[in-house]
Amino acid sequence: MPMSNHRTIPITPRSPAPRSDQGGFESRLSASPPLALYVHFPWCVKKCPYCDFNSHGVRDEGIPEAAYIQALIADLEGALPQIWGRRVHSIFIGGGTPSLLSPDGLDQLLTGIRMRTLLDPMAEITLEANPGTVDAGRFKAFRETGVNRLSVGIQSFNERHLQALGRIHGRAEAIAAAEAALTHFDAVNLDLMYALPEQSLAEARADLETALALAPPHLSCYHLTLEPNTAFASAPPPIPDPDSAADMQDHIEERLAEAGYIHYETSAFAKPHQECRHNLNYWTFGDYLGIGAGAHGKLSSHAGIIRETRPRHPSAYLTASGTGSFVQERRTIGASELPFEFMMNALRLNNGFPRRLFAERTGLPFEALEAGLLKARQQGLVEVDGDMIRPTRQGRHFLNELLVLFLAGEN
Repeated sequence: MPMSNHRTIPITPRSPAPRSDQGGFESRLSASPPLALYVHFPWCVKKCPYCDFNSHGVRDEGIPEAAYIQALIADLEGALPQIWGRRVHSIFIGGGTPSLLSPDGLDQLLTGIRMRTLLDPMAEITLEANPGTVDAGRFKAFRETGVNRLSVGIQSFNERHLQALGRIHGRAEAIAAAEAALTHFDAVNLDLMYALPEQSLAEARADLETALALAPPHLSCYHLTLEPNTAFASAPPPIPDPDSAADMQDHIEERLAEAGYIHYETSAFAKPHQECRHNLNYWTFGDYLGIGAGAHGKLSSHAGIIRETRPRHPSAYLTASGTGSFVQERRTIGASELPFEFMMNALRLNNGFPRRLFAERTGLPFEALEAGLLKARQQGLVEVDGDMIRPTRQGRHFLNELLVLFLAGEN
């Protein structure tokens, strides 16, 4: 599950949401960006103390799977006018723990999506799974529904650290789950975390070596951060100091490069041609429809770029199913916000982005970035190589300081 890079802190834009004509530019998109679908499943066996995602522990009455799937399909149907005629290139079913879904329920969901959208026959379809919720038989059944990529939340192979993180699996279950995933899927991601409570550099190295021995095509390595409104924020555990955490990050990057993994995004490492296509669409400021409790979406149209959110609590989302009013909030991203919104995604890519992509995705001229880029170059945070704009190593390690330069009102 994604966490912030350890040398960054959460950024909240300080300026109020401007009107779409603020900032001296008016957005004009020449073509619709690629479209992805995100489906949120909000339940977990229990809430982990570090997690700030929209997840809820399963109650005694269990998960209302049939009602939730029905609501998801109704939500999708209500959103169809916004995406009519557009091809869906990827699906990501995240959570929560969506592997708590039964294979029959997942098959019903994916069938409903296929019947209602122009789903690319070669679409990447990812399901998040946790080692403590499934076995090899369910992985095989998930593959048979059409899921073709599995993302397994390992986090650590160390029993002490798994206990500290509140995980419900142990080392043996983690290894077994990874092996089962790799048996049934060609595309597999393993999530690892580092800078864990009282973790040493040697222990972080051992976790990485265990993961490498499994030879997954994709690894996500996240720094543990103490997010607001989590149990860890209320009662912080002893975590490594910034220098120790930096040593862990440096080792991870160097060791994975040595093992043939491409460090293509802040926390993502892949063997050649194994990058996550769905996440690449986020980072290149593509469009995505988000359905499910608490899901966010970003859609482009002639009226501008719209962000949407769904009701966060599962009960509120299920109630919305009765009225058909799934969108809790909808707003147009103002032109003066777009440079920051774009760069917040694109600068996560280590190889950066071509100049033309900014205009293609925002409808704004490249000049809207120039003031921020000038400061970033002067501070050694960004480099320009012909047509490509990319963060330097320092820019990658101090990403928030870099992004602040593109906030409205900073230039």
